[in-house]
Amino acid sequence: MSTVTNAIKGFATRAATRTLATLGDQMAKLYLAPPDPWPVYRAIRDRGPVYRSRMGYTAVSSHELCARVLRGPGFGVRDSAGRLTEEQMIPVGSVPSLLELDPPDHGKLRRLVAPAFRPKLINEYRPRIEETTGRLLDKIDGPFDLMSDFATPLPITVISELLGIPEDSRARFADYGKLAGQALDGQLTARQQVDLEKAIAALNDLFSELMAQRRVDPGNDVISVLVQAVDGDKITADELLSTCQLLLIAGFETTVNLIGNAVFHLGRNPAQWALLRERPELAAGAVEETLRYEPPVPITGRVSQTEVELAGERLPADTPVLTMLATANRDSSVYPEPDRFDITREGGPEHFAFSSGVHYCLGAQLARIEGEIALRALAERFPDLRPVGTPVLRPSASIRGFVRFPVEVGVRGSGVLRSS
Repeated sequence: MSTVTNAIKGFATRAATRTLATLGDQMAKLYLAPPDPWPVYRAIRDRGPVYRSRMGYTAVSSHELCARVLRGPGFGVRDSAGRLTEEQMIPVGSVPSLLELDPPDHGKLRRLVAPAFRPKLINEYRPRIEETTGRLLDKIDGPFDLMSDFATPLPITVISELLGIPEDSRARFADYGKLAGQALDGQLTARQQVDLEKAIAALNDLFSELMAQRRVDPGNDVISVLVQAVDGDKITADELLSTCQLLLIAGFETTVNLIGNAVFHLGRNPAQWALLRERPELAAGAVEETLRYEPPVPITGRVSQTEVELAGERLPADTPVLTMLATANRDSSVYPEPDRFDITREGGPEHFAFSSGVHYCLGAQLARIEGEIALRALAERFPDLRPVGTPVLRPSASIRGFVRFPVEVGVRGSGVLRSS
């Protein structure tokens, strides 16, 4: 499909969505990306565990039903004929990525990538993440933008090291990550789509060059691991390229928005910020609570591959089903006082911020470590950190985070984070 056709289709879809929203369709209202989506989430949840939208989607909002859909059986990312819907396509390479595959193809590719994300190896990255965090914060002496000056360059540096990307190519990585994120939002203009296609082509050239280098001089990075799989005829070169591009998006998006969302909610809950300042070891708990309370990816989709029954309602095969991860994470039947932000929260099932089932995020541990180190460093270095002005939210229903978040460090060594 051409970029112009995509742009026309996107405009027509937005116009139809606005019309449905005025007629009371809650999913349409949500897709218009309201600054505060929670009234819409609650309206969907109040309609019952299964909500049918006139947009053609069926949404499930409880923890129980989201778990069932995400973990299967009877659901996948492809329909009963193995076709991928347009909504499930990820803007990466020319062949399907991990997020676009169902078993057994998904398992085959995941098993090849998983060794690069094994816990022992990821834990070995902790000193490097701490060093990168310190280096970024050393540059700060006054007001700064949390997103562009800290939350974005931190994961870009880490995922670049994980993939073995040279420092002089990391700026291109960041640009591609931003464009790919906008594509996930459905926000690309025709010009941006052209830029994205150029960025993908440039990344393919970069990865192809790195593949050739790793054949001669392999290391511990992901590309070295995958090159061995290519040479062993376990995956194709195109599959390697798509996998590396997907890892960039996944490693970039979750951590950037996790950091921004955490600082925002700590600002709205100054007692929690004070607690983190006093007990920096609670940074890991702050990460988990942020992921539960405001997940960077609040919605994800699946397709019923057979006729299934959910909460007494029958869904025919090939029904698109949206799992409302954000509402499942605040389900009062499994989380006491779910609307309270509490970094000391214990108990309850694991949240769905990293999805669940076969598509559980490979980089979950890496994102957790990055978030923990980032929040601890902010609390220790800038205890008087506070917003200045109004943070600018990302205009998206599929990704929850900020475009800009201006803050200042205040007086070092005292004070609390206060929401302006």
